[in-house]
Amino acid sequence: MATLDDLKKRIASVKSTQKITKAMKMVAAAKLRRAQENAEKGRPYSEKMNNIILNLSSGISDKENAPKLLSGTGEEKIHLCIVLTSDRGLCGGFNSNIIKKAKAYFKKIHEAEKTLKIITVGSKGYDQLKRVYKDNIVEKISFKDSKTINYLDAEKVGKLIIENFEEKEFDVCTIFYNKFKNVITQIPQEQQIIPLKTSEVEGNSSDDNYEFEPDEDEILSNLLPKNISTQIFKAMLENSASEQGSRMSAMDSATRNAGEMVDKLTIEYNRSRQAAITKELIEIISGAESL
Repeated sequence: MATLDDLKKRIASVKSTQKITKAMKMVAAAKLRRAQENAEKGRPYSEKMNNIILNLSSGISDKENAPKLLSGTGEEKIHLCIVLTSDRGLCGGFNSNIIKKAKAYFKKIHEAEKTLKIITVGSKGYDQLKRVYKDNIVEKISFKDSKTINYLDAEKVGKLIIENFEEKEFDVCTIFYNKFKNVITQIPQEQQIIPLKTSEVEGNSSDDNYEFEPDEDEILSNLLPKNISTQIFKAMLENSASEQGSRMSAMDSATRNAGEMVDKLTIEYNRSRQAAITKELIEIISGAESL
C-alpha cells in the first residue's frame, strides 16, 4: 500500500501533467481556427485546377503523345507512396490513422507482386514505418523547422516527385493524408496524383468551356507540375487542420482523465490519512489503559 507521502507526490505530479495538457489544448484550439480556414480555402483552388486539367486533356487529339504526368508510363509496376504525417506527437490517432490507410495500400502492392517505394513527409510517419518498411523508404523529409505550412515546402516535395518520375523511378504515385472534417473526425485519404485519375477529376468537373492560347499540350506541360505541388500543398493544409483538431481532442480527454485520477487519489489519500490517525489514537488509548 502506498504511503501518504507517495500519494501526495503522485497527486502533485498528476496535477502538474493536467496543467500541461490543458495548456496544450488551448494552444491547439488557437491554431486550429487558422489551420481550418487555410484548409477550406485551399480546397476550391485544387479542385478548380483539376477541372482545368480535365478540360485541357479532353481537347488533346493525340492521346499517346500526351504529357506523361497526365497519361502515365503505361505500366503500373513501381508504386511511389508519399505518406504525409506530423513531426510532433500527442495528437491522438492522427498519425496512426494515416499509417493504417497506407499499410493497407502497401499490402495490396505486395500481394500484386509489384515494387513499392515510400517517401515519408513528417518524422512520425518514418518512425512508425521504418520497423517494417525500412528497405522500401527511399527518402525521409521533415519540415520541423518550418513554423507554418507554406507552398515552398510543398513545391520541394513536388519537384522531388517529378525528378524521380523523369528518371523513371516509378510508374504510379499516391499520397496519403488526413482530410479535416471537424474537431473529432479526420478522414484518411488516398489520392493518386501520377497519372492523374480522370474519374476523380470528373467528380468535380464543370461544363465550363475554355479557349486556350497556346495549345493544350504546352499549357499542360507547365500546369501539371504545378498541380502536383498544389495537391501536396492541399494535403499538407488538410493535415495541419486535422493535426490540431486531433491534438485538441486528445488533450481535452487527457485533462479530464487527469482530473478524475486526482479525485481518486485524493479519496485514497484521505482514507489512508484517516486510517493512520485512527491507528495512532488506538495506540495512544491502548498505552494509557496499560498504565
